[in-house]
Amino acid sequence: MRVGIPRERAANERRVAIVPATAATLRDWGWDVDVERAAGVAAGFPDDAYEASGATIVDRVAGLDVLACVGPPATELLDAVSDGGIVVGFLEPYTNENLMRSMGERRLTALAVEAMPRTTLAQSMDALSSQANLAGYAAVLAAAQASPKLLPMMVTAAGTIAPARVLILGVGVAGLQAIATAKRLGAVVHAYDIRTDTKEQVESLGARFVEAPTAASDDAGYATEVTEDTQAAQHAALAPFVADADIVVTTALIPGRPAPLLVTDDMIESMHPGAVIFDMAAATGGNVSMTRPDEVVVHNGVAIHGPTSLVSLVAADASRMYSRNLQNLLERMRATEDGRVDIEDEILGGCAVMHAGEARNDRTKALLGAHP
Repeated sequence: MRVGIPRERAANERRVAIVPATAATLRDWGWDVDVERAAGVAAGFPDDAYEASGATIVDRVAGLDVLACVGPPATELLDAVSDGGIVVGFLEPYTNENLMRSMGERRLTALAVEAMPRTTLAQSMDALSSQANLAGYAAVLAAAQASPKLLPMMVTAAGTIAPARVLILGVGVAGLQAIATAKRLGAVVHAYDIRTDTKEQVESLGARFVEAPTAASDDAGYATEVTEDTQAAQHAALAPFVADADIVVTTALIPGRPAPLLVTDDMIESMHPGAVIFDMAAATGGNVSMTRPDEVVVHNGVAIHGPTSLVSLVAADASRMYSRNLQNLLERMRATEDGRVDIEDEILGGCAVMHAGEARNDRTKALLGAHP
């Protein structure tokens, strides 16, 4: 089995799919590992570390059984994978029609980590959660650095400085880590999520839950889209907390769909100069009306940040965690009879959105115009 690790091409992406420690494990399995020159440098893993692990540094990966990537590869990179081979990574299987069609034409198997089943058995392979956890941490640190205000209360000879007021909107993995980080830094934290069962989680971290409309989550534990009336009630309840906040971090996502709008123009108008917003949903439309991906919009003194790769701020550890997720997934594949993807396996089959030229995931089928 030959595994290839390309250098990521996306702007602001510093992670690498496989770190040297995982490359050494794959070599112990008897697999060949080819690493594109400088693939890990931005994350702190030089070429000689890969060579020490037994990997081979190449100018261009080719002849692969498995292509392991972080973000969706350019379609021309698929030429590096042998017919019938495997591509594993964040592949945007519900929105990236061009990539999914290209994989189908090549009869490749697409293991999309976004499609990982939300089960206990799959936790060690859950890259969405591992990366969201670090992104929530990075968002608060970046927001604290951007804010002109200190986060903790300070009592000094020159007087007492009140703690910063931080509002977290969206209480998934990223939101929970954002709450915990802001609390550790000494802020007063409020948080909100549409899902009914998040109030207890928020309060367990010492934050206060904003009383606004709630609803049950879907079968996978994700929030669902709400009606216009519910959204209006939600905005009315959130408005005073947004107006009072020094820092707002938004994390709300609906997989495969545009992010829900949580902070409107009117809410931004009500905020005080110097307030900071970090919209972690910028890549999928944003939770904030004025967000622009990878830009900072300043409106009446309020800075709205729209980063699309916050996790790359902590690229070394993000790469280590992601690499371990992929290692665990590949090990499950290795355990099958022919070392390939068993689509009957509950985890491998769940991730295999494309297999042997056919779309297997209902939402990927819909994207490609096939019937689910």
